[in-house]
Amino acid sequence: MIAGVRVGHFTRDGTGVTVMLFPAGSVGSGEVRGGAPATREIDLLDPVRTVARVDAIAFAGGSAFGLAAADGVMRFLAERGQGFATATGPVPIVPTACVFDLPEASGPPPGPDDGYAAAVAAAAARDGDLESGRVGAGAGATVGKWRGRGGAVAGGVGSAVTTIDGFRVGALAVVNALGDVVAADGSTLAGSTAPADVPGFPTPEPFEEGRANTTLVAVVTDAALDKVACQLLAQSAHDGMARALRPAHTRFDGDLAIAVATATAVAAGAPNVDRLQLAAADMVAEAIRTSVRDR
Repeated sequence: MIAGVRVGHFTRDGTGVTVMLFPAGSVGSGEVRGGAPATREIDLLDPVRTVARVDAIAFAGGSAFGLAAADGVMRFLAERGQGFATATGPVPIVPTACVFDLPEASGPPPGPDDGYAAAVAAAAARDGDLESGRVGAGAGATVGKWRGRGGAVAGGVGSAVTTIDGFRVGALAVVNALGDVVAADGSTLAGSTAPADVPGFPTPEPFEEGRANTTLVAVVTDAALDKVACQLLAQSAHDGMARALRPAHTRFDGDLAIAVATATAVAAGAPNVDRLQLAAADMVAEAIRTSVRDR
């Protein structure tokens, strides 16, 4: 995806963990717009908070239970001395979010050992290695639940990357949405298979099952940005969600976007943040579509 960024998955029993490892000095911010998030270490991404660095991102299945996977990622990083410096040693900064895949999983939710295994896989990955589909945090992902879970189809993990003004901008998405995945022309790429006479969103029936949805997005660029600019990219990432999901950002989705800047680009000149925002929105929409299209 982006030079120096490594992505790894751990998959089992219809659930799993996806970890992104970042070079030292990477800066990040983020934004939650869904009404039902399961998150950890997201508050510190606010630009007014003290810590700017992001060492890794962990996305996992298991709903709130899966947040424990971050413990394993932190252990992996601490063993290697990476993290925010304190008087007692480094504290790895690992923003984490989970999707609700409990109906699809046949085993326990992801835990610390699974997070550690995904981090090991990420560390062993090469530039450009990124498996998509129903792997890692997307192993039990489904979409098209707006007419009830009975009409759901497979979601998963997708990615996309581009170059703008000499800077790379990439997106990784874990797509477990209430809504359908739609193409740029509005046609449905993956959506509810429920009969047309089944009442749809926003009637009460899908609300009862609607607590099982979330799209998680990471946008990464090799440009040098501060936390404010990263938050702008995260905001634009949500624009990409709205283009590719119908509906998006419902009260029953935990939609989240995190943007990380590695400052590893060799491009000359300062980045144009507005142009990076446009690229972020485009790549998020494409990553969401890729999660169901390229299999």
